[in-house]
Amino acid sequence: MAISLVDGVRHPKIYAYTLGQYESMPWKGERKGVGLFKIGFTTRDVRTRIGEQIAQVKMPTKTEPLQLLVEPAVCDDGTVFSDHDVHAVLVSAGFRRDEGEWFECTREEVIAAIQATRERRKLQDSRPTPNFPMRDEQRDAVQKTANYFRSHAKKNGGKAPDFLWNAKMRFGKTFTTYQLAKEMKWTRILVLTYKPAVEKAWRDDLRHRDFPGWRFHGKDDETPQLS
Repeated sequence: MAISLVDGVRHPKIYAYTLGQYESMPWKGERKGVGLFKIGFTTRDVRTRIGEQIAQVKMPTKTEPLQLLVEPAVCDDGTVFSDHDVHAVLVSAGFRRDEGEWFECTREEVIAAIQATRERRKLQDSRPTPNFPMRDEQRDAVQKTANYFRSHAKKNGGKAPDFLWNAKMRFGKTFTTYQLAKEMKWTRILVLTYKPAVEKAWRDDLRHRDFPGWRFHGKDDETPQLS
């Protein structure tokens, strides 16, 4: 006889649900959509645990969870993962978090996040692909630098030329640098910086539509398997 994971079987479980007032709530992040899902973890009866959460926020105890989803919280290698692991996968993929365990996502996206957690991999980025064009000053910087590099390519005994951008704040240096690499048809770029915090900007700017197939590899990333 099959036993539902929702029932009081003591197994590690990831559950997700929404409530009436959250089911049609408009998203406030970059994406357009409606509905928030709460994602939690328990080894107890799921409906009992959800009932406790509903009582904590002083909602009527008869309030029923909607679109209830329950999955085993076990990785393919047999280890247990928690709701915090699923939360981290969603946040890393760009899903907006609202009020702790609530996320702007669909049921299908929750399922995908749980599966990604189970397989110990990242979830595809949820954020819209940026498609803005270069500004005039960025385009000018790319063209001047490219012309300089090309004209000095064989000078100075083959030593690579230097070109300094004295750019103001918010100029968009990482994005413009990628545009320069594209113009020069470079296939590998080494970024050296004394500010490790800027790694996120270098990584995020590759989401732009102008750089399809480009990959960022940080010093702490696993070595990709190349075919």
